[in-house]
Amino acid sequence: MANTYTQIHIHAVFSVQNRISLISEKWRERLYQYITGIVQNNGHKMLAINGMPDHLHILFGMRPAQSLSDLMQDIKGDSSKWINSNRFVAGKFSWQEGYGAFSYSKKDLDQIIPYIMNQEEHHRSRSFITEYTSLLDEFEVDFEERYIFKAID
Repeated sequence: MANTYTQIHIHAVFSVQNRISLISEKWRERLYQYITGIVQNNGHKMLAINGMPDHLHILFGMRPAQSLSDLMQDIKGDSSKWINSNRFVAGKFSWQEGYGAFSYSKKDLDQIIPYIMNQEEHHRSRSFITEYTSLLDEFEVDFEERYIFKAID
């Protein structure tokens, strides 16, 4: 679009179905590369990607030509198909329904990128649920406990 200028930085967080730790170190980097390709092929710019065996964080510069929900559907749907077609897990892999998405200004990137890249360190002292609800609280997002990503009992 001519004369359209934007600077939109989105931090998205999403979980493996039932919060099962299925993302293996053996193929994690390939998954990150695959998701980066999806983001880039949709015209956006990947700034950081990292996670834990049960969830991912991605930070990207978003172009306004696509809705966030359409991009997240592409990321989660295409990466699930890729994981399943490569038979990286026994049974069927899927991402849990929904995601969290938070916007940051350019001046915040120097703090959020290291935060995403140091996920293992953060999760030594903080659970995913604590991390996720803290983000929701920080951004003043109303939520219902029953819809928060939870592991199966």
